Amino acid sequence: MENLNFIFSIPTVIIFGCDSIRELGRRIKELGGAKAFIVTDKGIANSGILERIKGILSEDRIDFVIFDEVEPNPLDTTIEKGTDLAIGDSCDVVIGIGGGSSMDSAKAIAMRVTNRGGTLLDYVGVNKVKNKPLPIIAVPTTSGTASELTIFSVLTNSKDMTKISIGSDLLTPKIAICDPMLTVSMPPSVTAMTGMDALTHAIESYVTTVATPVTKALALESIRLIAGNLRRAVSRGEDIQARTNMLLASLLAGMAFRHTRLGIAHALAMPLGSWDIRLPHGLANALVLPYVMEFNLPGNLEGYAEIAVAMGESPGDTLRETALKSIKAIKELIMDIGLPRNLKSVGVRKEDFDRIAEEAMKSGNLTVNPRVCKKEDLISILEASYEGE
Repeated sequence: MENLNFIFSIPTVIIFGCDSIRELGRRIKELGGAKAFIVTDKGIANSGILERIKGILSEDRIDFVIFDEVEPNPLDTTIEKGTDLAIGDSCDVVIGIGGGSSMDSAKAIAMRVTNRGGTLLDYVGVNKVKNKPLPIIAVPTTSGTASELTIFSVLTNSKDMTKISIGSDLLTPKIAICDPMLTVSMPPSVTAMTGMDALTHAIESYVTTVATPVTKALALESIRLIAGNLRRAVSRGEDIQARTNMLLASLLAGMAFRHTRLGIAHALAMPLGSWDIRLPHGLANALVLPYVMEFNLPGNLEGYAEIAVAMGESPGDTLRETALKSIKAIKELIMDIGLPRNLKSVGVRKEDFDRIAEEAMKSGNLTVNPRVCKKEDLISILEASYEGE
């Protein structure tokens, strides 16, 4: 039976819609902010997005400082550098603008300003943040990570180049401004990878052992929206309806998985983004997702059958036949949006499998996966993905 004893809350105020970025200045003032610390990357800094935001803040007479040194898989040292700048300039609100890396960096910097003991690495884990961070506003420019809603900041340890995660309800952004117009400039490859991240969020949330009627409804609608819009968003980036639906799908998936956690694909994606491998997160998820689904299928046939139908597949003669169509639908989507289809093609080495699986076994996501797995199962999934079609 479904778990009907649940708590559902979204503490973040979500402001969604085209041109909703105009709300930024007013919302900063609502939070009591007078000087904003903008956290972003060079790509956003050199785009029209940041220029527009600077104009909005200037019109609303809000002072700001720009920190545009966020890199993919941001380093702990980058966070410490940004923190020193935010403190030195007496900033009182933090704005993360960009993809997951920028928003996660904004969370960590906001936390570190008010939690100065030890080093950033001392806060790795869950519920180690003691003091309330500076207020955080998240402005996503991609449709995938849902970092604007989550309690986690995912970073990279500069000492050994492994992915690390800081988790606390205190890291949840106060406000998320989700303007589809800010996602239009995403290149096709980034659109494809972030879209697959959102889809993996939705699928893994839908089949977890702790899914509830509320999270399942959110995740299934996210799956339906992505199946119907990701191809269009990749093929025609200026299609604002597709962009709107993809950003909404990412939000819905984020609402779901912040309550359910995820599964094997995300457990593997963390180490696949570590060390010298460093695959983009959405791509790592896309590469392993079909083979994770094949492994998980016996653990939730009904769930995967419902996913297949949400992705536009017709029901088969049996429940298992319908469930298998979900895997077919994922493989066809990955092919249509032009992403690589196996680990071999992106340079992952078989000799890395043992350490990838060893690191993935530490993930809390495995505890809610629909099928219990061991290290050797993870290696088998990696092997299947290595030769994937």
